[in-house]
Amino acid sequence: MTQALFDHIDANAEDFIARLMDYAKHPAISAHDVGIRDVANMMLSHLQGLGFETELIETEGHPFVLGQRIVDPDKPTVLLYGHYDVQPADPLEEWVSPPFEPTLRDGRIYGRGMADNKGQHFAQLLAIETHLELTGTLPCNVIFLLEGEEEIGSPQIADFVAEYKDKLQADLVVTSDGPLHPSGAPVITFGVRGVAGFDLVAKGASRDVHSGNYGGVVPNPIWTLVHLLATMKDATGNITIEGISDVIPSPSNLDLDAVSRLPDDETVVKDTLQLDALDGPIGRPYWDRLMFHPTLTINGIHGGYGGAGTKTVLPNAAFAKCDIRLVDPLTPEIVFERVQAHVAQHAPEVEVVCHHGMFPSKTPLDDPFAAPVKAAILAARGVEPLIYPVMGGSLPDYVFTKILGKPSFVVPYANADGANHAPNENIEIARFIDGIKTGTALLNELGQLAGASQV
Repeated sequence: MTQALFDHIDANAEDFIARLMDYAKHPAISAHDVGIRDVANMMLSHLQGLGFETELIETEGHPFVLGQRIVDPDKPTVLLYGHYDVQPADPLEEWVSPPFEPTLRDGRIYGRGMADNKGQHFAQLLAIETHLELTGTLPCNVIFLLEGEEEIGSPQIADFVAEYKDKLQADLVVTSDGPLHPSGAPVITFGVRGVAGFDLVAKGASRDVHSGNYGGVVPNPIWTLVHLLATMKDATGNITIEGISDVIPSPSNLDLDAVSRLPDDETVVKDTLQLDALDGPIGRPYWDRLMFHPTLTINGIHGGYGGAGTKTVLPNAAFAKCDIRLVDPLTPEIVFERVQAHVAQHAPEVEVVCHHGMFPSKTPLDDPFAAPVKAAILAARGVEPLIYPVMGGSLPDYVFTKILGKPSFVVPYANADGANHAPNENIEIARFIDGIKTGTALLNELGQLAGASQV
């Protein structure tokens, strides 16, 4: 049956591509509230056409699209998560073809949302459709959840999942988002780092002053920030905020074994980005940096004059925008508390402005549902997937592992050079078709299992 499903996908590839291109013509820019409701209703209708019980669930922000099709209570239920919103297309002048006029070029489809995330969740929908067309049913139960605010930090999803927990009772969650390995190899990610963003704001005099007339008399807020930031991370690369790096446990033996099997990307990254060395600490392995440790990043530091020529000014204010990537047991609340305590000790005149936060998430590598996910990728791609215990970036995966208490797997379909969030976003046609096959195989593998208690 699996081969017959794959043959159906190959035979209908041109139609599937055309339909994805039609879908991507419709903008759903969450940051600007452009097209959101039109696209949400479009996806609601699509799920209804597949025989799903559907709801458009309102929130204080953009709505969620929820569909459910239960075919056999004794079969596992998979929750497939994606997001229908996309990033703004700016800068428009850098697009080779218009962002919302999808274009085929050199084996890829170019357009906003192709990789992030319309192309990937549309592949999941086509996998469902393939089963229905060939067999008239699904091999397992499916809950389909689409969010409309992922690109603005998913501000409603935690409250949504907590409130509608009863409607989201699945045995496992699968998210198809993010990139494959740069080699094109398939990947399963078992966790994500969280993030906590904050500003440091330093103020001095009531106005900018002449650096000659007042230099050495009036405090300089930029120097205040420079000295403060130097107390937060030392010259060797270690975070020195108490209660951040010193509370992180060592990775498990399973995690270390999985990482030992990953390609050595350090040389590739250094060559691609023209780096002579990685950031400190010296000797920390490449994958460990991205998976098992928090980071402190200064996203930008601003104040005073930065234009052409000379302006001998002593500024009256400065700020630094920062983020800390989180691994368990860190949470945004813990990090904000530790940062505020550190600043109060070293520069009490500096204000800490806390922004967004997202929890880290982790599914054990030996979770029973990892086996059918791996088997599905092997069936569709013909190769074993690379295993990422954690990915360096952040997704709202914690709502599934921490609020629902379910195992969650990220199985990306898009090429690594898909230019997410940038001009000329794209997805390789071959990767899109592979994604449909992977989604189809996943439903097959789950359908061969008994109820979750017997997995």
